[in-house]
Amino acid sequence: MYVNHTDTIVAISTPPGRGGVGIVRVSGGDLRRLFDPVLGLTPAPRRAVYCTFRDADGSDIDQGVALYFPGPGSYTGEDVLELQAHGSPVILDQLVGCCIKLGARLARPGEFSERAFLNNKLDLAQAEAIADLIDAGTRQAAKGALRALQ
Repeated sequence: MYVNHTDTIVAISTPPGRGGVGIVRVSGGDLRRLFDPVLGLTPAPRRAVYCTFRDADGSDIDQGVALYFPGPGSYTGEDVLELQAHGSPVILDQLVGCCIKLGARLARPGEFSERAFLNNKLDLAQAEAIADLIDAGTRQAAKGALRALQ
């Protein structure tokens, strides 16, 4: 399967279910075209901005915090936008769907870390340590994975 490592990807970054906050992450060189339709503004780099998240048709989805990390100074090494919304699966799905309507594609599992590796933000051992940290079932396993990551 061919995978384009330069397109814009989007995914829910918080665990499934309901919660006070849910995060949608977007990464790629073309994500700036999402700013105006989704946020109604261009966020300043590395500054949290409270705004209304809108669908591609202009209707309101939710209110929350947007954070913009320009590449290469981001986790993936690309431009990254994080949308911190209320943790309703319906709202998070709407945000992902909106980003897809505007040209992003759904990220594959682990693709944000894969891009960080491909952009020399992580080495292979660190990428594997992230997977181990996410999958850790005990406090000791989490500590070991964190040591490997560091």
